[in-house]
Amino acid sequence: MSETLLHVEGLSTQFRQAGRTFTAVDGAGFTVRRGETFALVGESGSGKSITALSVMRLLPPDARITAGRIMLDGIDLLRVPERRMNRLRGKRIGMIFQDPMTSLNPVRTAGEQIAEVLVRQLGVRRKR
Repeated sequence: MSETLLHVEGLSTQFRQAGRTFTAVDGAGFTVRRGETFALVGESGSGKSITALSVMRLLPPDARITAGRIMLDGIDLLRVPERRMNRLRGKRIGMIFQDPMTSLNPVRTAGEQIAEVLVRQLGVRRKR
């Protein structure tokens, strides 16, 4: 088993809006080793969130990854089909979103929302 858990190299992400292309992330790279805590910090607008969303492959429809490599424990996340990526999210890789108002739905209980993750990612069944 490799010491490297997540390796991002040369990551570039662009947005296409109103017929123009905007680069949000340009050549980002980092390595996270097993047992390490990793924080992505920078000024507002520097591309932290888009970098993380790119790694998770959760970009909005007008954005796309144009270059780079994202390796998770030997798995090339840019080549994984969406169905497998859905299984990896939450089980092998996750993200804590920075806006608490969009992280939890105030209309549903926190327990319901946590249970939904367990059902979808781990196949746990709710006891009735």
